[in-house]
Amino acid sequence: MASVNSQVNKSTTLTNTNLKKKPTILNTFKRDYQLWLLILPAIVTVLIFNYIPMYGIQLAFREYSFTAGITGGEWVGLKYFIQFIESNLFTDLIRNTLVLSVVTLLVGFPAPIILALLINQLTFKRTKKVIQTTVYLPHFISTVVLVGLLNVLLSPNSGMIGHFLGVFDVDINLLADTRTFVPVYVLSDVWQHCGWNSIIYLAALASVDPQLYDSAKVDGASKWQIIRNIEIPAIIPTIIILFILNMGTIISTGFEKIFLMQNTLNIPVSEVIETYVYKIGIESNQFSYAAAIGLFNTLINFALLVIVNQIAKKVARISLW
Repeated sequence: MASVNSQVNKSTTLTNTNLKKKPTILNTFKRDYQLWLLILPAIVTVLIFNYIPMYGIQLAFREYSFTAGITGGEWVGLKYFIQFIESNLFTDLIRNTLVLSVVTLLVGFPAPIILALLINQLTFKRTKKVIQTTVYLPHFISTVVLVGLLNVLLSPNSGMIGHFLGVFDVDINLLADTRTFVPVYVLSDVWQHCGWNSIIYLAALASVDPQLYDSAKVDGASKWQIIRNIEIPAIIPTIIILFILNMGTIISTGFEKIFLMQNTLNIPVSEVIETYVYKIGIESNQFSYAAAIGLFNTLINFALLVIVNQIAKKVARISLW
């Protein structure tokens, strides 16, 4: 009897020891190999297009030469970073980039949240589906087509809106005036992406327990009270995560749209870091200087991402890592 008890105790000890062992990467792969195989194409894609090209970052610290290649140029250290910071355009580029990014964030970030809350209040399913489909459609319009539409609508002579303003003797070119470039850019961006960005919030709202709505209605809660006390708390984790991700790209504005909207009249407010990098690197063939500016931009974005993530982790206990 004593030997049986000792064997049972030994097996229990071994079992507890195995449970306490930390899972290794190999054990995790053996256990969940189906999931690893499922995400393998995504891992390979990120590796090829995001990590392998980082080999070229050293170009920002070298004097690039066509004959010597990326790694054969003379090592110049922080020369091009200092050159960018001390350049006359540095202040204007940072200001224009921050203005476009911050205004887009302030206007464009809450817009899909409000839209999702409004759509979620609709009771008729068919009406809800029609509205959802309608607000999603602008997202699938290409940037080139969108800028073409802006030119057609806002042209001071032939455009619909430009002609309408001309009736009231308002002589202004909305695409060329430095005062209107930012509002046109931001509002068109919100119109294009607001509906699509609201999908994730609608998905979060769909997970709310229906019994909470029933209890609120029994207690006589109004729609605003339901939104404030049930729906907004349900999507706060999603809001925080998306806000952190947006802060990680706040210095990176949309290159294609800004570049297509640029002209000689609005360039004092439309020249941002990404368009400047394109002109310096591709048009002027200053590859090392352009690489340094791009790396500077990326480091600022990464620093903001880490800072905001840590703040959210301490304040709301929600973070990316």
